[in-house]
Amino acid sequence: MASQSTQSTYSAKPSDIQRAWHLVDVTDKVLGRVSSQIASILKGKTKPMYTPSMDTGDFVVVINAEKVKLTGSKDVKKLYIRHTMFPGGFRSTTAANLRANKPEDLVINAVRKMLPRNALGRQMMRKLKVYRGPIHPHTAQKPVVLDIKKA
Repeated sequence: MASQSTQSTYSAKPSDIQRAWHLVDVTDKVLGRVSSQIASILKGKTKPMYTPSMDTGDFVVVINAEKVKLTGSKDVKKLYIRHTMFPGGFRSTTAANLRANKPEDLVINAVRKMLPRNALGRQMMRKLKVYRGPIHPHTAQKPVVLDIKKA
């Protein structure tokens, strides 16, 4: 006689989700390595209640985006490409130019491309707050400082 298993897969309910706030200082941290860890927190993969079809992640506040590090010669060679959807509307800019004008977009673009490309990914992106310098307006939420290793 076959024994019946009593195990079942846990699926998080919206009422079970507890959202925390994390503060990440990206000064002299490598962009790709930091953004993969931030994406993991936004998805909720660091929690035991992770459910792929739900947004179980936490809020992340990123400060000092202008001091993030790119390895190699990516500052000069890496291109960010977009199109205005009008004829001849191809636009491109280098990472160095983007860092000078909108350093927040360096982090936002890197994290966005590591999240799902659907409504769930857009919902996760709303929990990411990126600021150019060390000052942010989220002190009332008491974000926990998250230590992300340099390596």
